[in-house]
Amino acid sequence: PYTTLFRSLRLAAATAFWQQRLISNFEYLMELNTLAGRSPNDLAQYPVLPWVLSNYEAERLDLDDPANYRDLSKPVGALNEERLELIQQRYEEFEDPENVVPKFHYGSHYSSEGVVLYYLLRIEPFTTLALELQGGKFDHADRMFFSMRQTWENALTNLSDVKELVPEMFYQPEVLRNDNGFPLGVRAGGKRVDDVELPPWASSADEFVALHRRALESDIVSSMLHRWIDLIFGYSQRGKVAIEACNTFYYLTYEGEVDVDSIPDVHLRAATLEQIRHFGQTPMQLFKRRHNPRAEATGIPRSIRDPAAWEASHIQPFIIRPFSDLAAPPAGE
Repeated sequence: PYTTLFRSLRLAAATAFWQQRLISNFEYLMELNTLAGRSPNDLAQYPVLPWVLSNYEAERLDLDDPANYRDLSKPVGALNEERLELIQQRYEEFEDPENVVPKFHYGSHYSSEGVVLYYLLRIEPFTTLALELQGGKFDHADRMFFSMRQTWENALTNLSDVKELVPEMFYQPEVLRNDNGFPLGVRAGGKRVDDVELPPWASSADEFVALHRRALESDIVSSMLHRWIDLIFGYSQRGKVAIEACNTFYYLTYEGEVDVDSIPDVHLRAATLEQIRHFGQTPMQLFKRRHNPRAEATGIPRSIRDPAAWEASHIQPFIIRPFSDLAAPPAGE
């Protein structure tokens, strides 16, 4: 109960700070990941951040043009209408003969051990972890993280690819460079896999990360980010709303859907745990109602200029007072 109360208070405070623009989009998303049980120490529950851009071909990136941004009101799997039709058809036709597995839209997940290692292959300890996953050798070169444009296009068109991003894509350019000179192989077309191929608008990994972070913090993303939060951490994550949003995944990815400890067969229990670990896990649901949007940059209350006044009106109501204070009568009584 105490842990639940603490999480609720911390979540309410973080949400209020974000809505009033006292913390960045990146900071808020990382806080939500933490409160939802995501951790850099767990590849199966690694922090997840969204694709925010959709233009990886232009020579110059205009961060004020909405056309350069991904629609954050839809899951990755629903961004391409043609692919979505196939996904919906597959969803409607699916029937489990044993009536154990509920219908689901996606047979892969937006965040999993494999997805994390795909993005972070070029830096340790993820290089070693990827080698362990692949039996001591690197995966086939054609399946590696080779190009930002190609990775984005694959996430738009491939029926089995709906991955989002990892936080490092917004602050750590080293994940895009093969500084350690790992032998990552040669693709079918003859190209050697080395540094990640960047969009034309980024001359270096450092510039890409800087522009990528600016995009994440832009007013355009700020105006839509609450919709993505609904999909991943909130209102549209489960139930009828998730079905309508084409946002359902294999049932084992959801918290509480199966009691592993109650499985009597040792081998089946181990297999279930292994499947959950490798397939990916949907974050803990933090919000049961639609998330409110962020305040517009031009409409920030003047009180924010006085942090102490803002804290008194927004944060102090969430602070638990000591029982001695609660028991004391008001002055003059």
